[in-house]
Amino acid sequence: MITVSESRIQIHTGKAVIGYDLGNTFSQISYIRGHNEPVSISLVAGTEQFNIPTVLSKRSGIGQWFYGKEALRSVDNGCVLIDDLLNKALRGEEVRIEDDMYDPVALLTLFVKRSLSLLGMHVSPRDIEAFMFTTPVLDARVVEVLGRVVAGLNLRCDVITYQSHVESFYNYILHQPRELWQYQVLSFEYNEYLKAMMLQVSENTKPKVVVINMQDHDSFGPVSWSEDESEKERQSNRLDQEFLKICEEHLAGNDVSTVYLLGEGFREGWAKESLKMICKNRRVFQGNNLYSKGACYSIYDKLHPSELSEEFVFLGDDKLKSNIGMKALRAGEDSYFAVLDAGTAWFEARADFDMILEDGNEFSFIITSLTGGHVIEKPMVLDGLPERPRGTTRLGFHVEMSDVNSMQIEIVDKGFGQIIKPSGRAWNLSINI
Repeated sequence: MITVSESRIQIHTGKAVIGYDLGNTFSQISYIRGHNEPVSISLVAGTEQFNIPTVLSKRSGIGQWFYGKEALRSVDNGCVLIDDLLNKALRGEEVRIEDDMYDPVALLTLFVKRSLSLLGMHVSPRDIEAFMFTTPVLDARVVEVLGRVVAGLNLRCDVITYQSHVESFYNYILHQPRELWQYQVLSFEYNEYLKAMMLQVSENTKPKVVVINMQDHDSFGPVSWSEDESEKERQSNRLDQEFLKICEEHLAGNDVSTVYLLGEGFREGWAKESLKMICKNRRVFQGNNLYSKGACYSIYDKLHPSELSEEFVFLGDDKLKSNIGMKALRAGEDSYFAVLDAGTAWFEARADFDMILEDGNEFSFIITSLTGGHVIEKPMVLDGLPERPRGTTRLGFHVEMSDVNSMQIEIVDKGFGQIIKPSGRAWNLSINI
């Protein structure tokens, strides 16, 4: 017999969820209130100025701080600029500002806290139900840094979590009209360099598996535009032809229904011939606030599950690729007990439950790959477990992932109520998924 406690948080009417795109160059904030579509916060009302420069500045000699565009403007007025905030926090190296050393995570936290003041005109802090950070890359170090940032923010909401830009892209696309993603979806993001993402859905599994293949084009970097119009035109043509070749490479042999052009690099309007080519029999969209909106959709779905979340599962680099469960008896019949689900981010994957061991000191985990289709049984042995009458050993389990491929299991002997006292034995086991 196996039992597991669980709870589901329901979003309240009038409450809001926040999607925060935290980037090294700029950041963005979007929100969903009730059942409406995401709204991105603009720095100037009535415009689409969504980019908040991810920078701080400090006035020399005193503790006066500025963030974003105000920080950039303040440099001409005797302030010291601190940029590269996210990368500095990830490197963990103290930052010298004048004669003092500062914790880089504390500086990043200060930036996020100041930037959240932009929410004040739209969402009251007491109405925030959940918060989702999205970052260009999400690995163990990023999760650690974001955890420290969150601790310093003192956000008063029930759910705070994180995901990568790739998963935010997935969540955004999934909430668009189905005709836009009935085939493959291609995205090009052009900021520091050009990144390509191709989203495709496998119809042969249940739930349907969505995968995104990524490719970086590091050589396609930013351009220092000439002030001479003739030279600027030549620069545009060269860039257009380079991009045209890259587009042809990604579109060849693929059935793409929609293309997204993201990032500041496309704002100059140089993509003329390449745009003509990708627009043939395809829908093409250009913008730069997709990730923060995708983060909103994602956290909203966690709190308010839709049919889409049941029909599709995204298997990104930070997601479990297999369902993990155990054989169990229910009403005297063999059954399957789900422990961890494929598609869960490894840093969120955990379970606590009790199991009554019928006899012996062995049990097994069942690992079912969602991509390969194979099933593996992983037997576990509890050395030193006391011998007892059949069905009188109750074990407490805590299961979590230490990375995307490693599952850690803590097991405690709980005895059997008042009849058999716990032995005090505990086991720490691990499985490579």
